[in-house]
Amino acid sequence: MEMNNKVNAIDVRNVTKVYKTANAETRALKNANLTIYDNEFFTLLGPSGCGKTTLLRLIAGFEDITEGSINLFDEEIVNLPPNKRSVNTVFQQYALFPHLDVFENVAFGLRRLNKDNNLVDKRTLEVLELVQMQDYGNRKPNQLSGGQQQRIALARALAPQPKVLLLDEPLSALDLKLRQAMRYELKTLQRETGITFVFVTHDQEEALTMSDRIAVINEGEIQQIGEPEEIYESPNNKFVANFIGEANLLTGICEIEGENGLCKLDVGQEVQMFIPNHTHKGDTVTVFIRPERIKIKKSNKEKSYCTISEFTYLGNAASILLKSNNILMNVNLPIEDVKNFKKGDFVEVIFPTHSAQVIS
Repeated sequence: MEMNNKVNAIDVRNVTKVYKTANAETRALKNANLTIYDNEFFTLLGPSGCGKTTLLRLIAGFEDITEGSINLFDEEIVNLPPNKRSVNTVFQQYALFPHLDVFENVAFGLRRLNKDNNLVDKRTLEVLELVQMQDYGNRKPNQLSGGQQQRIALARALAPQPKVLLLDEPLSALDLKLRQAMRYELKTLQRETGITFVFVTHDQEEALTMSDRIAVINEGEIQQIGEPEEIYESPNNKFVANFIGEANLLTGICEIEGENGLCKLDVGQEVQMFIPNHTHKGDTVTVFIRPERIKIKKSNKEKSYCTISEFTYLGNAASILLKSNNILMNVNLPIEDVKNFKKGDFVEVIFPTHSAQVIS
């Protein structure tokens, strides 16, 4: 099936997964629906226990679905065993065979497919070169660093040329600097191979920097699907706003509706913003604004709505906690913009036009 000239790699339709015990049942996924396109880097993002890994395992065939259907390139796969699905999985712990060297770890799956040894050797060398590990073929996994082990796990998964590669939090065991480097390598690898990557993570920064699109999941339900900028700038609800980056959620009263609407916030200031049609003058609303969108300037006690309650140095930026009428608000500013501010200062808060939105 094609939509807007994009080929659907995976279609998840009305998928529910229920785990039953003698005394209870748990709905790990609730009526999930999504489409992942061919040659897309797609991320399943959410907190621990939200259902993202469950969905990955359903696509891989490691779990049976309770209700619904999953199609892989228009083929229904829910009744196919894992080895009959054109998908491979890279696990969090890599699962390399300690008794085999790097070359044979990568070749293992190909040899089980009864391929000609010459073809196996050729393909193994190709994928080792792809992940820049061609000089490590004779080493054992315990002689490799964490990043090198991950590259071997990727090479082994890519060797049979699957249509889809599933990655279950593959960066979580790495230290920060290596994790950041591997983000770039993974995205580059996906572009070079043209394979659809489905990536599971709880790390918002990973999702934002690597993905073509993101599905945010919470308590078994898909909250929003969109490109990184859309997810960050226009979250569907309070959960997405809070989970992706930092968010200020402020209460206000609608004063003017429409494109150039106006809202009076509980912190005492007005903010000009788009007010949706279902919101009317006098309605109480929740207003969402990112900390980096807010500006401040020094003021005096009579004119000020806020005081600086906390001031945290972050190197190239500062995180400022403002307090007004017992309401707290976060502001993030470049370090050069806050040199003259200190804890206890009275400040005036500036909300740039259309920097905020009403959120449910």
